[in-house]
Amino acid sequence: LRLAGGRSRCEGRVELEEQGIWGTVCDDGWDIPDADVVCRQLRCGHAVRAPGNAAFGRGHGPIHRDELGCRGHERHLWECPAAPQHDCSHKEDAGVVCSEHQEWRLAGGRDGCAGRVEVFFRGSWSTVCDSSWYRLESAVLCRSLGCGSPLRQLSFGHTLPGKMLYECGSLQPSLAFCQWTFNKSAPCHQSRAVGVVCNGMGS
Repeated sequence: LRLAGGRSRCEGRVELEEQGIWGTVCDDGWDIPDADVVCRQLRCGHAVRAPGNAAFGRGHGPIHRDELGCRGHERHLWECPAAPQHDCSHKEDAGVVCSEHQEWRLAGGRDGCAGRVEVFFRGSWSTVCDSSWYRLESAVLCRSLGCGSPLRQLSFGHTLPGKMLYECGSLQPSLAFCQWTFNKSAPCHQSRAVGVVCNGMGS
């Protein structure tokens, strides 16, 4: 089981492998209990949304499941009852957004490539502590947002409920691949909310 086409490994189009062939799941009857099983199986928390209509792009290969009827407690998606045949096309591919999915934005700047760093995690937006935030973390963020490389670091107050802390050992594809902690008070004590100006142009 895997998620494809999302911005992290905990969001995307649901794909499963059977007899060596990857395929998709039809969105007929697709709902939060079905998505919950996917999120838990992938260690991505619980389902926040269960979008259909190929929200993460159309998949390829066979459509392995239709009319899934998970109750939500199953350990694996293939334990859930499903229709033996399907009448679907890939424009009905099912997707999921799990609670452990993270996405980022730069807020309050002149465009999407400058501003305060905010992270969407477990259903709400949070700020990011500057205590372990250096040029490497800025570089990971700017690149993952399609904003080039960092020009400078800014400092703001924390005005959102949550606080996230990142430490990247190398230039990762996104901050989700770095070490992170959420709402741990000690490392964020007396921290400011970090902001970044990247050298690219945002929309």
